[in-house]
Amino acid sequence: MKKYIISTTINSPTLAIKKFDNLKGWKLIVAGDLKTPIDYKLKNGLYLGPKDQIKISKKLSDLIGWNCIQRRNFAMIAAFKEGADLVATIDDDNIPFANWGKDLLIQKDCIIKKYYTNEIAFDPLSVTNHSHLWHRGFPIQILKNKNKKKKSRSKRSSFDIQADFWNGDPDIDAICRMEHYPECRFNKFDFPFCSNKYSPFNSQNTYLTRDVIKHYFLFPHIGRMDDIWASYYVQAKGFKVLYNKPSVYQDRNVHDLTKDMEKEIIGYKNNFELLKNLKKNPNNIKKFLPKKSWDAFQLYKKVLKK
Repeated sequence: MKKYIISTTINSPTLAIKKFDNLKGWKLIVAGDLKTPIDYKLKNGLYLGPKDQIKISKKLSDLIGWNCIQRRNFAMIAAFKEGADLVATIDDDNIPFANWGKDLLIQKDCIIKKYYTNEIAFDPLSVTNHSHLWHRGFPIQILKNKNKKKKSRSKRSSFDIQADFWNGDPDIDAICRMEHYPECRFNKFDFPFCSNKYSPFNSQNTYLTRDVIKHYFLFPHIGRMDDIWASYYVQAKGFKVLYNKPSVYQDRNVHDLTKDMEKEIIGYKNNFELLKNLKKNPNNIKKFLPKKSWDAFQLYKKVLKK
């Protein structure tokens, strides 16, 4: 199995990136940006500078734009074209634990906890020891009911996506972070689990099979919903996600939380309606995207096939 790790960065190689770059059995690909140091180098992996990305597709580069985390799409394209069977997408502040990449359950028969909810979405944090928090991208219209569910044990023959959790400062909603400023240590015995409904997962510490990559795109021009809407879209296409115990420490880069909140407002306004539309047809996501974002997605799929 060809296994790749992808990321994007505007920083010099961080501690996390250096650790991922040295993992045996994995190849790291990092997509840079205009702000990335021009002398950026990896010891073992592949660095895609701006010129390298333009060579892959100038038109796609123009549609995505610069100085944005969606440059990661070019690392995904590069991994796919190199024949990746499995891609792990990480952030440059996700410091891997010793168990990282060693507890892969996707495409395996496994017995895990399955949670049921009557709501349109399931919050993966709601069944952990930090259930007062909620995942970025969970519809705020149903927050009051997010912890109302029951569980059963269910055998699934295969999952396509594995979203590992993160100790430290986890990937939660901006308002939730302002209120709680969390420093988390998740109970490993709560994992693994899945749900009967759509659930948000991010582009941090998440493993995707090759078939998922063909449909997984970090949508530009929609703020901090880029990976959240990607997660909802691939689930609408029929791909299944499981959540597993933390395998990184999130030493979160400095963020302006007010700006984060502003970039999540598009989700506050649209996530609930988006999910209702996706239940009818996955391509209904087009109704919620700027034209440039949808056009970029269509071109991304064509570039993968070349």
